[in-house]
Amino acid sequence: MTDRSLHLVTLVGSLRKKSYNAAVARALPDLAPEGMSITPLPSVGSVPHYDADVQAEGFPESVQALGNAIRGADGVIIISPEYNYSVPGVLKNAIDWCSRLPDQPFRRKPVLIQSASPGVLGGARMQYHLRQILVFLDALAFTVPEVMVGGAAGKIDEATGTLTDQGTRDFITKQLKAFAEFVQRVSPG
Repeated sequence: MTDRSLHLVTLVGSLRKKSYNAAVARALPDLAPEGMSITPLPSVGSVPHYDADVQAEGFPESVQALGNAIRGADGVIIISPEYNYSVPGVLKNAIDWCSRLPDQPFRRKPVLIQSASPGVLGGARMQYHLRQILVFLDALAFTVPEVMVGGAAGKIDEATGTLTDQGTRDFITKQLKAFAEFVQRVSPG
């Protein structure tokens, strides 16, 4: 699969305990190809609301920890719902804080986007808006194949929070393999 081991981190754009997107994120380590490890980043809920006055006093510890974890990873997987046709505020807030850190952590970082939704489009509009944000951050957004899990309520077991739909699991596995090849191609070893 790869010339070297890859360590990826996941950033979930939802705070809901039974989030479909968190369920997808939890499934990723088992779906990853050989040589790829995937670990979760702290919740976006741990990041305070962005405030330039707070920044002037120093970056909060939660923001510094998030930035350090992103810098230390070979790539980032953002898994997020769509709110009002766009990116959830909590995710945008975490990204806004990170964008102001010295040695901006998303710069030239490979980023994969996934989304899950009870709706048929599976979060597509959020993904397009997030790609625009990633352009400003100078991130390296992976493009094909895209994972947008529509009808997520029928693909995730509500009781266990487990992604159960085999077709979705297989497609995510295919995407992760392609992302691994992308990371190898765009990142110096």
